Amino acid sequence: MEKIPMTRAGYAKLEAELKQLKSVERPEIIRAIAEAREHGDLSENAEYHSAREKQSFIEGRIKELEGVLGLADVIDPANMRGAIKFGAKVTLVDEDTDEEKIWQIVGEYEANIEAGLLNVKSPLARALIGKEEGDSVEVKTPGGEKSYEVLSIVYE
Repeated sequence: MEKIPMTRAGYAKLEAELKQLKSVERPEIIRAIAEAREHGDLSENAEYHSAREKQSFIEGRIKELEGVLGLADVIDPANMRGAIKFGAKVTLVDEDTDEEKIWQIVGEYEANIEAGLLNVKSPLARALIGKEEGDSVEVKTPGGEKSYEVLSIVYE
């Protein structure tokens, strides 16, 4: 199977979520199911059905996280230099609006647009890979063509 690139911070976050699911949420839902069973007729017991549905979601997420963490290729960007690569924190300026934005290129399981964590497979990240400070980048977005200039590249 193919390795999944991930930053150290992204790996730690997924690992913490897995630990929370296994040590806190799984035991809670088992208790909730046992309690709902005590209320009698399961065919009309909404608490029981709700708890079983939540248990199914938790077990699915645990399997997904175990699979992802098992295939993780943790990359430490602190040792990198030069052109934009996985893990780079890039400051861009929109050439049309002069708006500055900082993005870090991360793996797909840790990507979060609101937090400035850009999926390595996204069109913008793919366009940025290999660029250097001062380079211009053209990206096709759902809103049309966008042009950015790379202001800085930081690896931390």
